[in-house]
Amino acid sequence: MKGVILAGGRGTRLYPLTKATNKHLLPVGREPMLFHPIKQMVNAGINDILVVTSTQHMGEVVNCLGSGEEFGCALTYKVQEEPGGIAHALALAEDFVGDSEVCVMLGDNIFERSIAPYAEAFRQQESGARVLLKEVGDPERYGVAAMDERQVIDIEEKPKAPKSSHAVVGLYFYDALIFDVIRSIEPSSRGELEITAVNNTYARRGQLRYDVCRGRWTDAGTFESLLEANQIMMKNRNRLLSHD
Repeated sequence: MKGVILAGGRGTRLYPLTKATNKHLLPVGREPMLFHPIKQMVNAGINDILVVTSTQHMGEVVNCLGSGEEFGCALTYKVQEEPGGIAHALALAEDFVGDSEVCVMLGDNIFERSIAPYAEAFRQQESGARVLLKEVGDPERYGVAAMDERQVIDIEEKPKAPKSSHAVVGLYFYDALIFDVIRSIEPSSRGELEITAVNNTYARRGQLRYDVCRGRWTDAGTFESLLEANQIMMKNRNRLLSHD
């Protein structure tokens, strides 16, 4: 399985911090934010990883992460010229991924516990995709999943009347057909290729399984959630907790 970390975007909600550097290089606990998804993937047995970031920050990101030797993996880099949505950024990884399965993680998502069990569950899955859900108190801020005991039936983006309290968080697993699926979707009203449209395509095929995230999680995209990410990582000294 290959890994793809999406670390583009302008980070406007964290301005003026992001005037100084890329959002994904801001400190979380004792380390730059991007160390976290790399360590998560390596811990899950994923050692060939592509980092997608923006033109203006590529130099800083490469300078910070290097070849990956420090982490025990091989890092490759790709530029997303213009923000075009998560699925657009993922599409840039097609040549890198090839015929492999792929684990996709948003670079600003912080998980208290290791993602290894979720990766292993996907390895045992014959085909399709797998997403991670987290029960939240404000589901209307997220893509919200309607699901049965085995699979996600539908995901609704920022619903006014959520069908559940389970938000889809920034960790996705896809089979080798993912890039055909991306080519089949249309841009949203804001002109972007949305990952929700990708996931709903798999859901309509009856091929979207899920796990419910254990432990604390946050996306470090606002000042409040960046503070929470720091609290999570400082408490554990940036170590990943197991599921024991």
